[in-house]
Amino acid sequence: MSDPAATEKRPHIPVLLRPLLEAVAPVSGDWADGTFGAGGYTRGLLEAGADWVCGIDRDPMVFDMAAGWADDYGDRLALREGTFSEMDTLAGKPLDGVVLDLGVSSMQLDLAERGFSFMKDGPLDMRMSQSGPSAADLVNEVDADTLADILYHYGEERASRRIARAIVRARADAPFETTLQLAEVIEKNLPRSKPGQSHPATRSFQAIRIAVNDEFGQLIEGLEAAERALKPGGKLAVVTFHSMEDRVVKRFLQARASSGGGGSRYAPEAAEETPRFKLTPRKAIGPDKEELQVNPRARSARLRVATRTDAPAGPSDRKKLGLPPLVFKDRS
Repeated sequence: MSDPAATEKRPHIPVLLRPLLEAVAPVSGDWADGTFGAGGYTRGLLEAGADWVCGIDRDPMVFDMAAGWADDYGDRLALREGTFSEMDTLAGKPLDGVVLDLGVSSMQLDLAERGFSFMKDGPLDMRMSQSGPSAADLVNEVDADTLADILYHYGEERASRRIARAIVRARADAPFETTLQLAEVIEKNLPRSKPGQSHPATRSFQAIRIAVNDEFGQLIEGLEAAERALKPGGKLAVVTFHSMEDRVVKRFLQARASSGGGGSRYAPEAAEETPRFKLTPRKAIGPDKEELQVNPRARSARLRVATRTDAPAGPSDRKKLGLPPLVFKDRS
């Protein structure tokens, strides 16, 4: 077993922390870090001037790892186990800012027993909350068509049907139990990757992880929770790591920053609404050369920032957000 304390001693570099703090400056008041992880954004916010930060995570392990430094901040830091879709309830007060760092953390990837990595052998798990159906349950139980839909919609894997059929054939002999068992089957059914290309199992592992953790459902609910929690003038900062996540965040914020109207002879005019957010800035922020030198993981990261208006919060139209269809439902 890997030692969480040993993992904590390794340097953790929060992606896009410097441009994030610059984009939301001046930092003050009450904040939520909805994806606490190793606590890099939380510490950055506290050191930049936040009065109080509520660190939220559904992975109970992260709070054990924070035990060595969390007390340094006293009552300026509150740690709450749960999902960021519950942040307005968990924080318990209106917020001046919300930070979300989406996807799996390098800390989770480093621990083979969490089952996220196709490079390290471990149980086929991938559950961020360490509860509910696991990746092994998914690949061993769902039919080939559903599995192919997961690989295609959540991983944009073009060979999804070929891989799904191969997985179903392989599990007929023995169920999948480890990450390397699955990675090997995927790798055998794809062309050998060229130098500089990602591992053949990258897209499939991403897709399975997203399905197991309902990451897109959580993302939309988390953005809606942030809208409910933020005070007028409050800042929302979201860091994404792949194009599907970024597309959903972009469309959500564009829709919430729009007043409706428009229309054409082909489409009816939308009802006028008061915008709930203002895009600040309008475009995504990516890593600069300095960050890429010290943190190669940042190469695909995008930061989007928006400022809350005083318009009432409300539900979003999920069909317009480019949300992939739900093809695996948590049965816990």
